[in-house]
Amino acid sequence: MTTVSFIDTVIDFQAVSKHFGPTRALDGASFQVARGETIALLGPNGAGKSTAVSILLGLRKPDAGTVAVLGGTPRSAVSAGRVGALLQSAGLPQGVKIREVVQLARQLSPHPAPMSELLEKAALGDIAERRVDGLSGGQAQRVRYALAIAGNPDILFLDEPTAGMDVETQRAFWKDMREHAAAGRTVLFATHYLHEAESVADRVVVLRSGRVVADGPPSSIKAAAGRKSVRFTLANADPATLHALAGVEEVEVHGATIALATTDADATVVALVRGGIAFKDIEVTGADLEEAFLALTAED
Repeated sequence: MTTVSFIDTVIDFQAVSKHFGPTRALDGASFQVARGETIALLGPNGAGKSTAVSILLGLRKPDAGTVAVLGGTPRSAVSAGRVGALLQSAGLPQGVKIREVVQLARQLSPHPAPMSELLEKAALGDIAERRVDGLSGGQAQRVRYALAIAGNPDILFLDEPTAGMDVETQRAFWKDMREHAAAGRTVLFATHYLHEAESVADRVVVLRSGRVVADGPPSSIKAAAGRKSVRFTLANADPATLHALAGVEEVEVHGATIALATTDADATVVALVRGGIAFKDIEVTGADLEEAFLALTAED
């Protein structure tokens, strides 16, 4: 489990449990987040991600455990305007213009960001006079983003933030998130897009059945999968022979291209050589984040 200095801790989520009737959404989940960190919260559907975010925003209370945000309660941090949130399920007021709803969010904040900056960061400048009830899904998500950062928050909570955004807007969004973190702000986001977690997050917290099953940099999460890939070219390969090699768990054959999933890449390569197998162009790589995620969240 990754820990951070108490002085730098802006989120302290300790032994938190939450039930909805017979459903156990969180089961003693614990993690900490330091100032300036960008954290990806991963887990399959029902793992507890959205429940954790709702508790951190003060929208729900835990049944057990303690939660502190910026040294106080989640609600106090939100009330002080120090927390922003982009929730995929959040609605938008109907019949008003984008500029009007963003301005309202600014007026509710004690230290708002400039309107021009918000419209630029959310790529809304060209459609600021459009009514929100006529927006596409991606455009509505950009409005939610503008509302989330309208108050210059110290912490941003993001739930599937790039859903519906095109590729160019996604890149601009994550560039802005990196700038937020570089300025000492903290970002915690839940996503199903594992490539975002791998390329953006400083740390990854993986939830399964309401519990934290992994917490660390993407590189350590991938290493926890314990599997590597050995790829090479080989004509007329015999899958049964390859599967019998030391460490091999899976064999994929695509023409002359062979991919072996192995728990011991060194032993597998040695077995290839000793077996006199005439392979070429061998390459050994670690598990990617998707493979690690599937391994960590698989049911026992």
